[in-house]
Amino acid sequence: MANDYQDFILNIKRKTGIDLSLYKEAQMKRRLISLYEKKGFNSFGDFFNGILKDRELLNDFLDRMTINVSEFYRNAQRWEVLEKKILPGLLEHNRNLKIWSAACSTGEEPYTIAMILSKMLPLSQIKITATDIDENALARARMGVYPERSLNEVPEKMRQKFFGREGSFFKISQDIKKTVIFKKQNLLADDFGGPFDLIVCRNVLIYFTEEAKDQLYYKFSSALRKDGIFFVGSTEQIFNSGRYHLESAETFFYRKE
Repeated sequence: MANDYQDFILNIKRKTGIDLSLYKEAQMKRRLISLYEKKGFNSFGDFFNGILKDRELLNDFLDRMTINVSEFYRNAQRWEVLEKKILPGLLEHNRNLKIWSAACSTGEEPYTIAMILSKMLPLSQIKITATDIDENALARARMGVYPERSLNEVPEKMRQKFFGREGSFFKISQDIKKTVIFKKQNLLADDFGGPFDLIVCRNVLIYFTEEAKDQLYYKFSSALRKDGIFFVGSTEQIFNSGRYHLESAETFFYRKE
């Protein structure tokens, strides 16, 4: 049985890029055994053979092993501000925006940015860099397959245009996929590059200490061009933004001075 699971880990890594050995073994095994038994399999070997033949089973597996929970258009009103107020201002000065989605998890955020921008620019002109420290989250993001609950806030027009149904899951279109480049990055240790016109980093900084946050705000600010925008999560207001050469542009949006 132990070897059965080790073989499964290797096979899944080859097929999807996801490394199950990075998760706590006892927990993940329990979770996956309950799934394969429910689906009528008796071993990890049989389960993997089933996954090879059945795309929906692969999607069920991906959904079960995912710990990152994210969604498209999370806090929809904020994305509306980005669409109606922030992006038009940025595009007025530059039609080739340099955009970074930091700590992008399983990809919903950068794909949301791309969908919004598609109303203003041809997709061939949209280039978004998306980074995360979690290799498994990035592997999921590159696949672009999501459970229906991740699409709760997606406008119907966008859902029809950019998603295809695969059983009870949805796959994002190749056209949107091509606009995003995913890379591994450690926010605290790695260089940010830039300068960016827009940096989006939402619902992540709340997990850092005050000291780490302070360091990151300086790094984000340095990675923005003058008048570039930093978009943060709805619980992450920067109260002393001037200290980082940032000023409030809209609630949860900061402009580089």
